Amino acid sequence: MSTQPTPAPFSQRDLAKASKLPAAQAGVGSVKAFFESQKGTLLAVLPKHVSADRMLKIALGALRTTPKLMQCSIESLFGAVVQCAQLGLEPNTPLGHAYLIPFEKRKKQGNQWVTEKIEVQIVFGYKGLIDLARRSGQIVSISAQAVHAKDHFEYEYGLDEKLVHRPAFGERGEVIAFYSVAKLVGGGYAFEVMSRQQVEEIRDASQNYKAAREKATTVWGQHFVEMGRKTVLRRLFKYLPVSIELATAAALDSRVDHDSQGLDTVLGGEYQVVDEEAMGSPGDDGGEPGALEHQPDEPIEIPIKEPIPVETTSTDYAAQRE
Repeated sequence: MSTQPTPAPFSQRDLAKASKLPAAQAGVGSVKAFFESQKGTLLAVLPKHVSADRMLKIALGALRTTPKLMQCSIESLFGAVVQCAQLGLEPNTPLGHAYLIPFEKRKKQGNQWVTEKIEVQIVFGYKGLIDLARRSGQIVSISAQAVHAKDHFEYEYGLDEKLVHRPAFGERGEVIAFYSVAKLVGGGYAFEVMSRQQVEEIRDASQNYKAAREKATTVWGQHFVEMGRKTVLRRLFKYLPVSIELATAAALDSRVDHDSQGLDTVLGGEYQVVDEEAMGSPGDDGGEPGALEHQPDEPIEIPIKEPIPVETTSTDYAAQRE
């Protein structure tokens, strides 16, 4: 009876080298080993209600359900997981809080755009932003809705602000507008309304949308209503008392739309949510996971991405609108 030799454990230098490579090239074994070696980093930033083991399991599950994430570097994948962990949001789950999506980093050579590498970025769902908004302790409730052509909808700004929306039964027609409304602690409401044209102008200004080879495969192309809700929410946040987590998420989300460093093209089939019942790690099909060949020792530091620092100020809602 033959026995297979036990693979040698990865050294920190091996893992540091592997972190620079696309996950598919480094091998699933290297991905798992690197994530496990950095569990302490997650534990240091995680909120109490989030488990490090669960975050790693979700991340590995996302690689299974969205294979193109395997084209991203391991450090890019882990950096995205750390960002989600700091915000207490689970990516690529049915909660719809956030999604890990592969983007091409491109540069122009002569008259052609050339892909340098593929990186993962976080796209926040409107449900994730709402969850973060509630954490400020200053907001009782907050929501965002789409308005259709056959709905009854009226609003008014000024001294006697008013917002009325009665959705039509049955066929509601095309989407014509979006709005978000928040009830504040101590009484009072704040709301924001955007026409479909205003939302589409923001979409069309997005570097990711403009540079996409196939518009239908972008987040905007596949989930226009959800992106419209998120857009009007982000505008409302300018007038609300927000948590540092929400301010950070909004800044990160804005970078996805307007990044000037070449993260311009969304790959087709951007993401899928992770099935809670099938959240095993990639490579769990009985086959031997691939692994990076051991390299000669040399000192290499493992970079861990930090969240964008964001300054927050609170001023009067009515004054900000003027």
